[in-house]
Amino acid sequence: MENGNGEWRMDIIKKYFNDLTETQERQFEALGPLYEDWNAKINVISRKDIGNLYEHHVLHSLGIAKVLKLVEGTSVMDLGTGGGFPGIPLAILFPEVKFHLIDSIGKKVRVATEVAKSIGLQNVTSAHERAEEEKGKFDYVVSRAVMPLEDLVRLVRKNISHKQQNALPNGLICLKGGELEHEAIHLKDRSIFWDLSDYFEEPYFETKKVVFTAI
Repeated sequence: MENGNGEWRMDIIKKYFNDLTETQERQFEALGPLYEDWNAKINVISRKDIGNLYEHHVLHSLGIAKVLKLVEGTSVMDLGTGGGFPGIPLAILFPEVKFHLIDSIGKKVRVATEVAKSIGLQNVTSAHERAEEEKGKFDYVVSRAVMPLEDLVRLVRKNISHKQQNALPNGLICLKGGELEHEAIHLKDRSIFWDLSDYFEEPYFETKKVVFTAI
C-alpha cells in the first residue's frame, strides 16, 4: 500500500490523467484492493511489488495512452497479459475500444478475467491460450512481455488487421526497459521509440520505453 496509511495511491493516476469520468475513477480505485486480494491467492505480481501497483503496473500500462489515442471501435490484443497488464488499465481508459487478453498461464487469465468482471468492464474478453493459437485480427497487439521484439513480431504478424482506422499504423506496441538499440536493430526503419520519462517524472520510468513496430 503505497502511501503507508492503508490507502492506495490512486493520486498518481489522476496526476497524469486528470479528465477521468466518475466511472473510470471508481474502476481505477477498485484495482488496488482487488489485486491485493487476488495476489494473496495467486501470485500474479511480485509480493514485494504489490504495494507499487499503481506506479509500476497501472501507470506503466497507461504509458501507451500517452503516445497513442485509440479511436472508437479499435481492437487490441494483450499478449501475455499476466494479471491484466497493460490491457485492463487501457480498457478502463478507452471504454469504446475492444481488448482481448491472452496468456498461456490459466490462473493469471482467471485473475484478469475476474478483475475485469468485478469492475464492470464491458469491453474485455480473455482466453487461456498461447499466441500461436489465437486466430483473431486486431489493430494492435500490446505487450509487457520480455520476449525480444523480432520474436514478438513473427509471433503476432498473423493477428494484425489490414484495415487501418487510427493515426498510427497497425502493429505491435510494447512496454520495454533498458537498452533496446541492439534488440531492435533490424526493425529500426519501422519502429518508433518513446521515453516514458518524457511523460512521467517518477524515477521508475527513467529507463522505460514504449516501442511501436509497424507490421
